[in-house]
Amino acid sequence: MTPEVWFPNLGIKIGHLSRVALSIFGFDVYWYGVIIGSGIMLAVLLIMHEAKRTGQNPDEYLDFEIYTIIISIIGARLYYVIFTWDDYKNNLIKIFALREGGLAIYGAVLTGIVCGIVYSRKKKKDFWLMADTILPSVLLGQLLGRWGNFFNREAFGGYTDGLFAMRYLKEQVAESNISADIMRNVINVNGMEYIQVHPTFLYESLWNLALLIILILLRKYKKSFNGQIGALYVIGYGIGRFWIEGLRTDQLVVGSTGIAASQLVSVMLVITGIAIYFFKMKNKKVM
Repeated sequence: MTPEVWFPNLGIKIGHLSRVALSIFGFDVYWYGVIIGSGIMLAVLLIMHEAKRTGQNPDEYLDFEIYTIIISIIGARLYYVIFTWDDYKNNLIKIFALREGGLAIYGAVLTGIVCGIVYSRKKKKDFWLMADTILPSVLLGQLLGRWGNFFNREAFGGYTDGLFAMRYLKEQVAESNISADIMRNVINVNGMEYIQVHPTFLYESLWNLALLIILILLRKYKKSFNGQIGALYVIGYGIGRFWIEGLRTDQLVVGSTGIAASQLVSVMLVITGIAIYFFKMKNKKVM
């Protein structure tokens, strides 16, 4: 069988990789949605566990997450639509076509932070403690969600022949995501054309996993100040995303500047995270 996905330098071949997880009465349920949904549920469970461990009320976090998840999905969609407006301006109904793809994680993260600020003020809770409780768990959802991109054959980088080089059947990939350097290095195997690329979904998943482990270990022994873990999440994720976004071929760009929107947001988040870290250091307060 001709493999549909191939990691040649690792000796891994995947014969068939379907985007569809199952069909219910003729309605296809995609792996992308299943994986993201699973990531969200696991993240919520981890948040509630951390709230209980630190003597907080898990039910308050559950209430917060229920509406924040919905609003964050809307934020993820709006972020994507804003930076691909030409694809929607003449057919606004397509904005609601979520099954065609188009969710940007930074839109969800930024919207979630705004929700946290509003909720903490309304409920008179410590926003920084909420950030320390929630943000490491967000990484769990993020690292799992990237595997949805793997099934969708998207969110990859340019050509590489490195250790983790990944091959997709060219016919199964959106042409708009195939850059010039990828086209120059199309590989023909037994009459089938493959593109060989950086698996940036894998890079980000592994980066998030490493960051998650570090933050969980740090918050277990947190003795500095509320907001420490949240600030380190912002800094760590921003650094990783800036690097990985630079490799991707499907960047959302700011107007005609050619600047990748996610790299710009990453820089802003890293600077903000560093500023918060040192500002909070001046007024240490731990739960």
